Amino acid sequence: MSSEAATQGAISDRLARRFEAVAGRAALVTFVCGGDPTPDITPSILHGLVRGGADIIEIGMPFTDPMADGPAIQAGNIRALGAGISLRRLLAIVAEFRGIDAETPLILMGYVNPILAFGVDAFAAAAKAAGLDGVIIVDLPPEEADEVRPALSAEGLHLVRLATPTTDAARLPAVLQGASGFLYYVAVAGITGQNSAEATDIADAVARLQAATALPVAVGFGVKTPEQAAAIARHADAVVVGSAIVQLVGEAHARLSNDIGGEVERFVGTLAEAVRSARVKEVA
Repeated sequence: MSSEAATQGAISDRLARRFEAVAGRAALVTFVCGGDPTPDITPSILHGLVRGGADIIEIGMPFTDPMADGPAIQAGNIRALGAGISLRRLLAIVAEFRGIDAETPLILMGYVNPILAFGVDAFAAAAKAAGLDGVIIVDLPPEEADEVRPALSAEGLHLVRLATPTTDAARLPAVLQGASGFLYYVAVAGITGQNSAEATDIADAVARLQAATALPVAVGFGVKTPEQAAAIARHADAVVVGSAIVQLVGEAHARLSNDIGGEVERFVGTLAEAVRSARVKEVA
């Protein structure tokens, strides 16, 4: 058994249980910016994601320089920061959500600077206390994770790693070393929400990654529509949709919608239906 599989098997947590529960189909992973459009509205959006059918939620950590993100998520960060969100306040929102929903896995996604500013050990303890299940740190390569990974591991938090189209056979073992929860395959080079990868390229990449790890393989970046989500769901263990949801939130906020959570729920419902029926249609 690979080291990352042993790590995952040793942790009986929400994330592992959720992947077990959806065995036979892909999981739907949704991303939103924490605090977007305001901290007060974020809880209703999180619950809207769940009602719509999200299996796992990634919540974006507020940051002033989200270098891997495209215009939609950059705008979401600006709205959230302008409305007064902070990492500490975001953890309070997570705790509020967890007080109502004890089962939906929550992964904090963002950049390393806010964690370092918070204090690595203090962050890990606060994240666990709030009810997070793990983190994705976009700009933290494996070679520089020695300060962060032990603190997360001590609290039972997953460190989800990223693989890309340029992660070759020589690089992949370093990416997988110490990874847990799932492996996030960034399907396109560049920033979020821009280009979309071809289905055949994704199928080949997922097969290569699944041969190298027992971790579930989630595919994201550039997934905007139910049709695109379904195409990926035929091959991957999970499909990640982010920019399209964040853009919807921004547009609804600009229209002064009083039902942003409901709008998110309805859109995510179309994604969930596509993902859950993808392999059924393939068999048929």
